[in-house]
Amino acid sequence: MEGITVLVDKCVGCKLCIKTCPYDAIDLVDKKAVINDRCTLCGACVEACHAYGAIVIEGWEPVQTGDLSIYTGIAVYVEHRHGKLVPIVPEIIGAALELKEQLEGQVKEQSGGDTPVAALLIGSGGSGLAQELIEYGVDEVWLVDHPDIHELAEDTISDVAVQIISEKKPAIVLGGGTVIGRSLLPSIASRLRTGLTADCTELTIDAESGLLRQTRPAFGGNIMATILCENSRPQMATVRHKVMNPAPRRPGREGTVVTFDVPVQPSRFEMLEFVAEEASAVNLADAEFIVSGGRGLGEPANFRYVEELAKALGGAVGASRAAVDAGWIQYSHQVGQTGRTVKPQIYVACGISGAIQHQVGMKSADVIIAINNDPDAPIFSIAHYGVQGDLFEVIPELVRQLKETA
Repeated sequence: MEGITVLVDKCVGCKLCIKTCPYDAIDLVDKKAVINDRCTLCGACVEACHAYGAIVIEGWEPVQTGDLSIYTGIAVYVEHRHGKLVPIVPEIIGAALELKEQLEGQVKEQSGGDTPVAALLIGSGGSGLAQELIEYGVDEVWLVDHPDIHELAEDTISDVAVQIISEKKPAIVLGGGTVIGRSLLPSIASRLRTGLTADCTELTIDAESGLLRQTRPAFGGNIMATILCENSRPQMATVRHKVMNPAPRRPGREGTVVTFDVPVQPSRFEMLEFVAEEASAVNLADAEFIVSGGRGLGEPANFRYVEELAKALGGAVGASRAAVDAGWIQYSHQVGQTGRTVKPQIYVACGISGAIQHQVGMKSADVIIAINNDPDAPIFSIAHYGVQGDLFEVIPELVRQLKETA
C-alpha cells in the first residue's frame, strides 16, 4: 500500500495493529504485518505500534498528548456570501452559546472563569460583518480580511484557519453542515490532527467529563450515535441547518475584534462566475407550517388531501422518503436525513410512520401533529398531539373547520 511502510526488522508479529485497524486492512504473513488495499492511512496502526515503531506513514504525526486544559473557549467558523452571513451562522452561534452556558454552569464555581465564544471570520469583505456577529452574541471576532481570499478558496481558508486555531487554542470548533462546511471543516480537522463529527443534530456538554457530546444519525439513520473526542483538541463538529435554535440579535452589543496578520497563500481555485440557484417553489426551510404525506396515503393522487390541508394552513407540502422514492412527489418536498431539515411552528405528519431517518429532519418543530391509523407508529413517540384514525376522514374535517374559522 503506497504511503505506508512496515519495517520488517522491527515488526514482532504482536497483532496489535490488526486488532486496532478499523478497516481490516492489515494481514499477518509469516508473522509480519502486511498492509492491504483497504488502508485509508488513518494512522491507528501507527499509534498501536508506537512501542516498536514498525509502521510508518510519510508525514504522519502522533495524535496530541499532554495537557489538554490549555484549550479553552468555543470558536464558530463563519461562512459568508456576497457580504452577508449564510443563514446557518446564527444557528451555530446559538448552539455555541448554549454550550457556553452548560460549561460555565459546570466549571465556574471551581475556576471562576468564563467560556468565551469567538467567531472565525475569514475572507474578503469580512470586516463588514464583525459587528453583526457580536450582536448575535460572540465575545470576539477573529478576523482575516484579505482581498485574495474569495468565498470558495477552501485551500487558503483552511491554511488561515489552522494558523489561528493553533494560536488561540479553542476547546471546541463548530461549523455549518453546508456544501462548503462539509468540505472545509474536515480539511481543517485533519490538519489539526483531531476528530470531527459531521451533521450533528444535537450538541451538549457531558456532565461528568466536560467533553462535547456530539450526536448524529449513524448506520443509515437507524440509530443515533453520540461521539466524544477524548484525546485531541479542538473538538470539532458541523451541524445541520434548521436543527439548532438561532441566537437572537441584540443591536448595539459590544465585543472585541481581533485582526490577524497571517501569511496568505494564493488559492489554487479561481472563481470564474457565481450562478445563483433558481428559487424553488417549495420553500420548506422557511415555512412556518408544513403538512407532510407518507406511504399511508396509498397512492400519489391522494397527496391532494395533504395539499388541501397545507393550503388551508397557509403552509408548504412535505413528504417522507418513502413517498418520494415511490415517485408520488418530487424530491424537493422530502423531509428527513436525506432530504431537508425543517423547523416550522407546526408540522403535520399524515400517514408517516416516523422512522428515525424522518425524525432527524423534523423533530425540532415547535409543535408536531401526527395523523396515523397505526397506534404503534414511532411518530406518536415524538408528537405533541396525535390523532389515531383514518387520514381520509380526519384531514377533510380539519380543512372544513379551518375554513369555517378563517
